Parts: sequence; C-alpha cells; structure tokens
Amino acid sequence: MELDPFVLARIQFAANISFHILFPSLTIGLCWILFFFRIRYTLSNDKAWEYAYYFWVKVFALSFALGVVSGVTMSFQFGTNWPGFMEKTGNISGPLLGYEVLTAFFLEASFLGIMLFGKDRVSNRTHLLCCALVAIGTTSSAFWILSLNSWMQTPDGYIIKDGKFFVENWWAVIFNPSFPYRFAHMVNASLLTAAFFVMGVSAWRATRNVDGPATWKVMRTGAAMAAVLAPLQVFIGDLHGLSTVEHQPAKIAAMEAIWETEQGAAFTVIGFPDEEARTTHFAIKIPKVASLLLTHDPDGLVKGLNEFEQHPPVAIVFWSFRVMLAIGGLMVIIGLWASWELLIKKRDGNNANPWLLKALSWMTFSGWVAVLAGWYVTEIGRQPWIVYGLVKTEDVVADHGGGTVAVTLIAYLLMYGFLLFSYVAALRYMASKPAQSGHLHQYSSDSTTTTGAK
Repeated sequence: MELDPFVLARIQFAANISFHILFPSLTIGLCWILFFFRIRYTLSNDKAWEYAYYFWVKVFALSFALGVVSGVTMSFQFGTNWPGFMEKTGNISGPLLGYEVLTAFFLEASFLGIMLFGKDRVSNRTHLLCCALVAIGTTSSAFWILSLNSWMQTPDGYIIKDGKFFVENWWAVIFNPSFPYRFAHMVNASLLTAAFFVMGVSAWRATRNVDGPATWKVMRTGAAMAAVLAPLQVFIGDLHGLSTVEHQPAKIAAMEAIWETEQGAAFTVIGFPDEEARTTHFAIKIPKVASLLLTHDPDGLVKGLNEFEQHPPVAIVFWSFRVMLAIGGLMVIIGLWASWELLIKKRDGNNANPWLLKALSWMTFSGWVAVLAGWYVTEIGRQPWIVYGLVKTEDVVADHGGGTVAVTLIAYLLMYGFLLFSYVAALRYMASKPAQSGHLHQYSSDSTTTTGAK
C-alpha cells in the first residue's frame, strides 16, 4: 500500500498538538485557581485552603511537566515535517515564538520552583507573588501562541517579497482580526476546563469518602467559576463566530454543512454530510436558526460551499463543532446545577446530592473534549491553507517518504498513549489518598525531595 507522506505528516502533527494542548488548556486555568487558594489562605488563615493548594499544586506540576515536554516535541515538527512553513513565514513566526519563550516561558521557569518547593524558604508574600507570576506567565504563553495561530488564520500586517513574508506592522500582526476573540475564547475555555477538572476530581473523592473540608471548598470554587464562565463562553463564542463569518466564510459553511448560498438558512442539529452528493443525509434542521446565529438576522444571507473553489473537509468540521456545542451546553447546565446545590443550598458531606457528584465525576475531562473539538474546527476548518488564502499546507511539507513518517507516527501514538494512561493513573492514585484529618502536609526539605521525585 502506498502511503501518502503529506496526509501522514498532517496526522502526525495533529496527534502531537492534540496531546500537547490537553495540558496547557488545563494548567493555564489551574494556575489561577491555585493563586486563588493562596489568597484565600492568606486572608483567612484557614488551613483547609492551604491543604487544597498543596494537593492541587502536585497535579499542576505533573500537568505542567507533560505540557512542556510535548510542547518541545511539537515545535521540532516545524523543522522536521513542515520546513517550508518556517522558510516562508519565519520572519513573522520566529519572533512570535521567541517572544513566547522570552516573556512567558522564562517567567514560568524562573518562579515555578519557588511556587512548588519554596513555601518554607521564602515569606508568604513572596510565595504568593511567585504564584501570581507563574499564572501570568502561563497566560502570556497562550497570548503569543494564539497570536501566531490567529495570524495564520487571518493574516495581517505583512508584505511578501520573493515568496517570503516580512513584517510591515507588528501591531497588526500580533492583534490580527481574529486574535482578540480566539485569545478570549481559549483562556476562558482553559478556566472552564480547570473548573470542571477540580470539581470532577473532588466529586470523585467525595463519592469514595476520602474527602475533607478542602474538597468541598474546591468544589464550590469550581461551581462558582462554571456558573459564570460557561454562559460567558457562549457569548464569546458568538463574537468569535461573527468574526469567522467575516474572515473565513468557507469554514462557517463547512461547520454548518450549508451547501448552497441561501437566505434564512436552517441550522442542522444533526446529520451526515456527503461531499460527493453535496447534501446532508438524515438531517434534522431548525428553520432560519443558522442565519439568526451567524448574522443575527433570521433572514440573513449565509454563503454556502458552492461559493468556494476550495473548502475544508466538511464531515469532520461539522461533527467537531457539534461535539463542542454539546459539551458546552452540558457545562452550562451542570455548572448552574452545581452552583445551586453547592453555593445556594450549601449541600456537602452527607447532605450532598449523589446525582450531582456522579455528573461532576463524569464531567472531569469534559473540558479536554471540548477544547480538542474546538481546535479541530479551527485547524481543519482552515484547510487547504496553512496561512489562510496565501500559502497551501501541501506546499510546505517536507520531502519525506511515506514509510518514514508512518513509523514515527506510530511511535508518537504509542508514546502519547502510554503517557496519557500514566497521567490518569497518577491522578487517580493521588485522588485516592484520604484527606489528612489531624494535620496538613508541610513542605520540609525531605518531603519536597520526595514530592519532586514522584
């Protein structure tokens, strides 16, 4: 069987970025939650908040480590599989990636050690400041990475000479048309991912009677975040969608499987897009809702795929978008339910709603599913372009044989499968430990070394 190296290279990069994005999408939000725990402990001197910090900072450290390692692997892909991309866009992409290292990664690396191991070696104020700086660093990292990705989606501020991109206006490059919406959408998604993650693990602990006072404080923190951020994500998503309608209408047409340009376009709740027949089989549609959502006018004009000579693959973009919508809807519902039970009724311990605890447990990794689905919509929906409308993906792939790419792809998949299994197993082990009843874990030099080794 002949292996297409271009398709395999795309799958390999997708596998790398799919694994990598799981961890930054969690640690960006989780770092701010840890900062909140430290603030609550500082203001109240309630040891439960300190215990919550000590438990979750271990999870943060594990997640951060996997994010860094997989990020380094992913960055190598630009040179090994996509050298043409750096050759053409290196004057723009190189500095943006460099700014991410200088302003974000160095900030994280400089203060992460103090955040993890320095509580008994520095003052509480210094430790609190280090937590804040690491949180700012993780968010700054997202800023630069999303600036580059958004520029690839909606390029601006450039000139092209001899087939290479040069910067004409750095402000326009960094704050390109889609960046504000993409950055807000991703950071809010990370906070939501972390909120459901901490709620899910805490609920799992509660159902197994290994919870303590800190467990319920953490769960209430997540519930408050979800109640606010899940509806907010809907609003940000709407703004992002309006921007995409303006700048990437082919992506929108694929997301909605709209084949012919029409006014008053219906929203397809579910169906099976068929590109050859140019129709959606067994479609369940709601009249005019697509136009209402995309143009804020029930009779608004929505461009169909017939308008575009080239467009992204429809089925995967269509289904990924609906998975994201479904998970987002569940987050809104369960977030409001959790806030009602935990914040309004103040149920915990023996009075807790067992159905809510089960629902939260099942939603532990829901943020990961939503982020991956949204990322597939974004990246696959950009095809066949790597720089939208200017550079095709197939024009920048490395000249490797199909067998070479296939072997490395299999190796990556096996390694990432093992790492993900190990991560979940380690998380389960940490969550299974009963809460300390008479004292809190303190970081002495010996316990710090042990924790770091684990």
